[in-house]
Amino acid sequence: MRTPSEPAYPAHWEADVVLRDGGTARVRPITPDDAERLVSFYEQVSDQSKYYRFFAPYPRLSDRDVRRFTHHDYVDRVGLAAIVGDEFIATVRYDRIDATGRPASLPADEAEVAFLVRDDHQGRGVGSALLEHIAACARERGVRRFVAEVLPANTKMVKVFTDAGYSQKRSFEDGAVHLTFGITPTEQSLAVMRAREQRAEARSVQRLLSPGAVAVIGASRNPGGAGRTVLESLRTAGFTGRVHAVNRALEAGRTEIDSVPAHRSVRDVPGSVDLAVVAVPAREVPGVVDECGERGVQGLVVLSADFGRDAQRELVRQARSYGMRIIGPNAFGLINTAPDVRLNATLSPETPERGRIGLFTQSGAIGIAVLAGLHRRGRGAGGVSTFVSAGNRADVSGNDVLQYWDDDPDTDVVLMYLESFGNPRKFNRLARRTAARKPIVVVKGARHNASAPPPGHAVPAGRTPDATVSSLLRQAGVIRVDTVTELVDAGVLLATQPLPAGPRVGILGNAESLCLLTYDACLARGLRPQPVTDLTTEAGPEDFRRALAATLADPATDAVVVTAIPWVDGSHGPGDATLLAEALSRGLREPAGGEGGGEGGDRDGDR
Repeated sequence: MRTPSEPAYPAHWEADVVLRDGGTARVRPITPDDAERLVSFYEQVSDQSKYYRFFAPYPRLSDRDVRRFTHHDYVDRVGLAAIVGDEFIATVRYDRIDATGRPASLPADEAEVAFLVRDDHQGRGVGSALLEHIAACARERGVRRFVAEVLPANTKMVKVFTDAGYSQKRSFEDGAVHLTFGITPTEQSLAVMRAREQRAEARSVQRLLSPGAVAVIGASRNPGGAGRTVLESLRTAGFTGRVHAVNRALEAGRTEIDSVPAHRSVRDVPGSVDLAVVAVPAREVPGVVDECGERGVQGLVVLSADFGRDAQRELVRQARSYGMRIIGPNAFGLINTAPDVRLNATLSPETPERGRIGLFTQSGAIGIAVLAGLHRRGRGAGGVSTFVSAGNRADVSGNDVLQYWDDDPDTDVVLMYLESFGNPRKFNRLARRTAARKPIVVVKGARHNASAPPPGHAVPAGRTPDATVSSLLRQAGVIRVDTVTELVDAGVLLATQPLPAGPRVGILGNAESLCLLTYDACLARGLRPQPVTDLTTEAGPEDFRRALAATLADPATDAVVVTAIPWVDGSHGPGDATLLAEALSRGLREPAGGEGGGEGGDRDGDR
């Protein structure tokens, strides 16, 4: 029990952060119980880094130092540590000072700040992340400005401060760089923070999607089961990296499962392991996470289900403590069709064709349905770049994957099936940025279900009115559709049809009523439809071809919508749809003002 003289531990300052290389660390206040961790941390820091921190040779911490750096009042003196596993990898502290630089209390609103980062973790963005967190703690305690003394040779730390986006004053005093800067968030500092967040979260997803080695933990010795299915999926897709099977009940002397090297523990796998697919009963998952963390695995796909919410939170905390990220639990898996990866770590042995569509779903069943729908659309039309089915999305969410797709050169269109929004404000911000360059199409599942979510879901089922969800998506520039079929149709259209240059739409067809419905639909969505061209029911494929070519040649047209009803008199034969498609294709290729089927003409590539 805390005594009256002990300051209250600010548990709300604890946080998980994603670092520049995609790994994670835990940030929390330093406590008196951290004395041994602090000493061990300091012993692993180089003499040069110690010199940069204290401006003098400082080989070891005295008992007095240890007490000073582990005992804080969390108001005037605050220390935070970044932790991976059970080890400190970096520390930061502030001490409130007065105008003369002496220790002070409120109402003094200035504090001196100092960092120390273990050499083997420098360059991962730890200092920048700690600066963001210590600044937030300081603002909460009434601090408005930080001051820092940095040796000129310590260029990395100077860069951390100067790149933070705060307005600062700099001077050179007594052989050191003296920095003073306000820590109230500015537009520039927020932009810096979000850019750091985007790079880190995108990198963390990229590591999951592009592993060099995958271990399938829980791969059955006999055909059948989730683990064995994933093993087959990886082999069938032609994964370019190394694959290992792990089964703790592997018989002595057995070295393979389904022609894949097999081991009793992930600890026995030779070489590095980047991704582990976990397909064991839920009660065994925590032990597997510990083994993977100690082995240095970078990320986990947890197929296992039956996690309660508390167990799920503990699972994420456990994985994050080792610097790992989790897809799942209750996940369906990951796909990356890039030729240099060819990853299919899912429960579906069929890998989709390579294409420009990125797909995210929470539900594995919906993921299967969308992939099947894309596959039916034909070669190239429904190709996928990457696919993530996150299950309960206890850790990696649609927001994380959006960060990855935002600057992924292999993804042009984003399709998402979402059952809930864990962080609607962040989704709005990310979607708005991405949708300005890449179309995002969303199906919102469970629209009218106000009951509790399935056990273990990280975010409770929302009771947000459907109109509010629609408004959120509209403000973000997201295209909302109502069904999985519409999601597939929109995705294929956007992936294969270039964006029009403007809002002017030409409309033609062989039924005036359909043309007028299309005209009204364009008006309702803010487009500028041109007068319709009614070809009448007597029009044949060649009439459609000539009308399309003429409409495309019109400089007042940015896009064309063709409507058609089937011929009922059989005059064009049973293949009339094919004949019409071929005629329209010729109409697209004709040069402006031309008659006939010339191959010239990319002039309509934006229509």
